[in-house]
Amino acid sequence: MRTRTIKADGVELATEAFGDPGSPAILLIMGSMASMLWWPEKFCGQLALGGRHVIRYDNRDTGLSTKYPAGKPQYSFDDMADDAIRVLDGYGISAAHVVGMSMGGMIAQFVALKHPNRTRTLTLISTSPAGVDTAHLPGTTAAYMEHSGRAADLDWSNRNQVIEFMVADVRAIAGTSHSFDEQRAREFIAADYDRARGFENATNHFLLSGGDEWKDQLTRLEAPLLVIHGTSDPIFPIEHGREFANVVQQARLVEIEGGGHELHPKDWDIMLGALITHTSE
Repeated sequence: MRTRTIKADGVELATEAFGDPGSPAILLIMGSMASMLWWPEKFCGQLALGGRHVIRYDNRDTGLSTKYPAGKPQYSFDDMADDAIRVLDGYGISAAHVVGMSMGGMIAQFVALKHPNRTRTLTLISTSPAGVDTAHLPGTTAAYMEHSGRAADLDWSNRNQVIEFMVADVRAIAGTSHSFDEQRAREFIAADYDRARGFENATNHFLLSGGDEWKDQLTRLEAPLLVIHGTSDPIFPIEHGREFANVVQQARLVEIEGGGHELHPKDWDIMLGALITHTSE
């Protein structure tokens, strides 16, 4: 693993790379409030062993990247899409296989639409079609909405409070196929919190706007599309993953039976196999 801080246009983006720089590049974009550590190191390592140059990075307001005052994000989704290109530029990569999860999947769609010449293939995990009317699809489950509503009373500067809430969050987004490892989740979240020196800045992700110019543009996606989605995802129910096939011709869907809004280690064989196959194009 190699670390690098990309500095461009007044922004600093913390990155880590795995594998041979001469191999095809895969750029990983994580979701809201999640640093690059939510792409597990072992996951990235196994992907690199498949003959890929894997790069993960901290989105703005997460991890070690540039942060802004809580409640006052000075950037948009369009800026975050450009951040992905800044990372590629920092590594001297002309085009990469772009992979996004959850909000990172939204960003990845904007990357592929805004910068088609920099996107070799697109893989979307646990997300929803961007710029598409999804009002007819099932929404986030009531149970998860009840849980997330508790964040309104959370003191984001209180380490113990935040860790307890985030452990409950990871439990709430977990699938139904595998048991929940609370100790592993707690240790990981505590380390992530300490590395970022808190999570309050990351709540800016819920205030972002942008991407309006890509409304109804997904039909013109040029990059080959792979969609990976759990059938028990409580944030974006499986119908969101299936909707991509109605919008993008020849989109390939891999359903993770009982999978949640997560990268569960016991599902990695399916995910990594699909990713290696897709990025061989």
